[in-house]
Amino acid sequence: MKPPALETQGIGTGESQAREISRAMVGLFKEHVGRGPTVAKAYIHDDLVVCMLHDTMTKAEKTLTDEEKGDEVRQIRRSFQGLFREEASAEVERIVGRKVIAFLSDHAVDPDWAIEAFVLEPTRDD
Repeated sequence: MKPPALETQGIGTGESQAREISRAMVGLFKEHVGRGPTVAKAYIHDDLVVCMLHDTMTKAEKTLTDEEKGDEVRQIRRSFQGLFREEASAEVERIVGRKVIAFLSDHAVDPDWAIEAFVLEPTRDD
């Protein structure tokens, strides 16, 4: 059973909200990195939203990774992710209808997976 907050606030049901969050994160990656991931899947559970993204790296980032410069790629990604923190949080807030109180982000370069996690403000029922 979905928490009532997901059914009564924001856009649609939890499932449609998860799809919309995935699309929003792909769009932000395209805008800030130059290309979006080929796979994006969001999950909503209680006060947590997690979006997993695969195949996000640019050709240049892949070249650096092949040359064992993965740490540099992760550092660059942290800078980009910091730049779209506010936009990503605003999109999640718009979609689920709840305030984001924390944003966490990380990227693995081999294999190429990124995770964007949003902690939501607890509902009054929590």
